[in-house]
Amino acid sequence: MAENGHQEHPKYFKIFWWLLALTIIEVAVAIPEYSVVLKAILLIGLACSKAALVAIYFMHLKFEKRTLTVIVLTPFIICVFLVIMLMPDLTTDDRHEGIEKPVEVADTSVH
Repeated sequence: MAENGHQEHPKYFKIFWWLLALTIIEVAVAIPEYSVVLKAILLIGLACSKAALVAIYFMHLKFEKRTLTVIVLTPFIICVFLVIMLMPDLTTDDRHEGIEKPVEVADTSVH
């Protein structure tokens, strides 16, 4: 029991350990050399799961009305949709084709 007479909620500590474990997994995913797309998908998924845990338990959204859930999920769904639609542009190097490199000018100054 805490000093102020209130019993601490054990679920908060359980969520803390889950968040710590997810953070350790994120660091483990970031270190090795995977493909950029795979690493990005894994890190975004882990970050979204951590954000959901914080919102549900620490912000007490677990007990909120359904409208708040719709308000939170709508921008998230739009964001995921935009990332998926932009994925071909973000993962290819074709955007550099057709761009001519500037011609290097020889140094003609007299020393």
